[in-house]
Amino acid sequence: MYLEKFRLDGKTAIVTGGSRGIGREIALALSEAGANVTVASRKLEALKEVVAEIEADGGKGHAVSAHAGNLEALESIVNETVEKFGSVDILVNNAAINPKFGPVEDMDEALFNKMIDVNLKAYLFLSKMVLGPMEKAGGGSIINISSIEAFSPSFGTGVYNITKASVVMLTKVLAKEWASKNIRVNTIAPGLIKTHFSEMLWSADEILKIYLNHCPMGRIGEAYEVAGLALFLASNASSYTTGTILTADGGYLL
Repeated sequence: MYLEKFRLDGKTAIVTGGSRGIGREIALALSEAGANVTVASRKLEALKEVVAEIEADGGKGHAVSAHAGNLEALESIVNETVEKFGSVDILVNNAAINPKFGPVEDMDEALFNKMIDVNLKAYLFLSKMVLGPMEKAGGGSIINISSIEAFSPSFGTGVYNITKASVVMLTKVLAKEWASKNIRVNTIAPGLIKTHFSEMLWSADEILKIYLNHCPMGRIGEAYEVAGLALFLASNASSYTTGTILTADGGYLL
């Protein structure tokens, strides 16, 4: 009975930033649970590799090359998904950028706007774009990927911290507004996870040492350890859960 609640048979998911790292692992996890999965990012060849993995395991996948900072591109993700699979039941807003490491005073307007567009604006507008299909399907689940950086500022990632903190509030706003539509909206806030995106942090001995000294579990995480939370939030196992923040940080925030 209980394991069946984690099944996603007949459901369709969109995962942005799905070509590698956390997004890739979430896409594979949702597919293994039975969902059709559209993966989206800028690099089509990398996406096709993920789709090939999904199909090799007996699942159904679709790749859409799209820049998360472009609203027309985001709309194409939704349109292609509905055309191919008939609906959208699950959205994982995962795509994010952090192109500059340094103090906030060194951040220019163009780069700030770019980070807002990808890390926050895309989450809101893609969520709005799937609202119609989800309502038509009788409900859905939206999962926003934030970060523990949302809760405590760290040197060098100030604007990234700001965007991820905004994702937390966006989650709460949408959860409250859309609960009556049977659409649940939740956040996962990972700690330091061993991915290409965070390599600059975990590959730097001094930064890694600082993190591990504050992490009760004494290690960094793996992408699959985030994917498990996404599967829970995407499935009926979390049918009474909305507006919440789940962390995967080895106890770092403690």
